[in-house]
Amino acid sequence: MIAIEASNVSKIYRRYGRQRQFATLKSAFLSRSLVRDLKPAETLSALRDVSFSVKSGSTFGVIGRNGSGKSTLLKLVAGITKPTHGHMKVQGRISALIELGAGFHPEISGRENVFINGIMLGLSKKEITKRFDEIVEFAELEDFIDAPVKTYSSGMYIRLGFAVAIHVDPDVLLVDEVLAVGDESFSHKCLDKFAEFRRKGKTILFVTHGLGLVERFCDNAIWLDGGTVQAAGDPKRVIGAYLSDVKLQEEALLKANDTKVQANTKIVTTPTLVESSTEDSMAIATEVPEGRWGSREVEITDVSLVGKSGSPGHLFQSGESMEIQIRIKAIKRVSDFAFGVGFFNVDGVCCYGTNTTIEKFQASEFSGEGVVTFKIENLDLVEGTYKLDVAVHSEKGMPYDYHRLLYTFRIKSNLKDVGIYRPVHRWEFSPAIHFETKTKTETE
Repeated sequence: MIAIEASNVSKIYRRYGRQRQFATLKSAFLSRSLVRDLKPAETLSALRDVSFSVKSGSTFGVIGRNGSGKSTLLKLVAGITKPTHGHMKVQGRISALIELGAGFHPEISGRENVFINGIMLGLSKKEITKRFDEIVEFAELEDFIDAPVKTYSSGMYIRLGFAVAIHVDPDVLLVDEVLAVGDESFSHKCLDKFAEFRRKGKTILFVTHGLGLVERFCDNAIWLDGGTVQAAGDPKRVIGAYLSDVKLQEEALLKANDTKVQANTKIVTTPTLVESSTEDSMAIATEVPEGRWGSREVEITDVSLVGKSGSPGHLFQSGESMEIQIRIKAIKRVSDFAFGVGFFNVDGVCCYGTNTTIEKFQASEFSGEGVVTFKIENLDLVEGTYKLDVAVHSEKGMPYDYHRLLYTFRIKSNLKDVGIYRPVHRWEFSPAIHFETKTKTETE
C-alpha cells in the first residue's frame, strides 16, 4: 500500500517587488492569474516535476542543501500548501513536526495550549486528557505546565510542541530537523520515539541534514537540489551521490577563493629581512596578512595540492596522503636558496612549518625551471579549513618569493575530535574495562 505519492509535483512562488503588485484581490482575479501569466524572472520554482512514492510503514529520507525545496515538499505533503502543478496524495492521519508550537498562544498556560494544539491536530478532548500526563512527561515540563507559555525558553516551547505532535498517534509522521529541538538527552528520546513508530508500522517522512540518521533509519531516500530530484532509492547510494556533489562544490568554492585572493594580492619587497635568520623570518611572516612579497630572483609560478587520486584538489580526507607541488623558475643561476611550507588553521595558528635549511639540505645550484614536491604520507589534521604558506628564500631568510596564506584546503573526517593535529594512536584497557563496538553510522 502506498502512503504518500507525489506525481510530477511543482510549486511556483511569485517574487514580490514593486512591479506587478495587485492593489486588491479583485484586481488580481481580473488579471486572470496570480502565477500563470508572470514572466520567469517574476517567479521562483521551489519544486519542479518531483515524483516519488512512500510505502506504508516505511521510513523515507529527504536530503539536500538549504534552499533545495525540502521544507516546501513537507508542507505539500502536510497539506499546508497546494502544488502549482501535479498531484500529491496522502493516506491516513498526518502529524507534521515542521513548525512546532505554531498554534500556541503565549498568554495562556502550557496545559491549555496542549488541549488547543491537540484539537487542532485532530484529537478529541477525551483523547488529549488520556495522553496529557505522557505528553508533559515527554516534554520534561512537569514543573512549568501551568505557567504561561510566554515564560518558556525557546527549547521548552518547541519541546512541548514536539511532545503534542508526536502523541497524536498519526498514520504518517512528517519530520523536519526535529533533533535540533533540545539537548542531546532529548534528541535520544526523539530517536527512540521514531524507532517505536517504525515498530508500529507507521510511515515516516524524514527531512534532515544528518546523513548518518538517514542511513540508519530510512528504507529509501531522495536528494533534492534546486527543486529537482537528483537521486532516489537506496539511502547509501543517494548519500554517496550527494556527498560527491558537495565535494565538487567545495572544491570549486575553495579554488575560486584562492584565485580571488591571488588576483588581489599586491607584490612588495621586504629588504628588512635580508639579514634576518631563518627563525626570525618565520616569526615575522606569522605577523603579516595574506599576500605575496620578495625580490623574485627565484619565482614561484604555480602551486598544486595533489591527493591520493593524483589530481589537484582542495578537499582531503584526514589521514590521506598529500603532495604540495611547487613550480619555480630562476632568472639566473642561484646557489643560495631554500624552500619552505607552513600550515595554518583559520584562526591563524601555525599547525606546522619547515624548510629545507631546517632539515639540513645544503643548496648547491639552480637555474631555469623546476618542481619542488613536499610529500606528506598521512595528513593527520582534524576536520577544518586550513591555509598554506609556500616560500623560496635565501638560507638566511631573505625572501625571493613568499606566498602568505594564498592557498586554502579543507580536511574532512568521519571523526569529530578537536584541536589541530591528530596523531596516530590507540587505546588500551585493562581486562575489567569493556566497550561495545559501534557501527560507523552510530559514531557519526
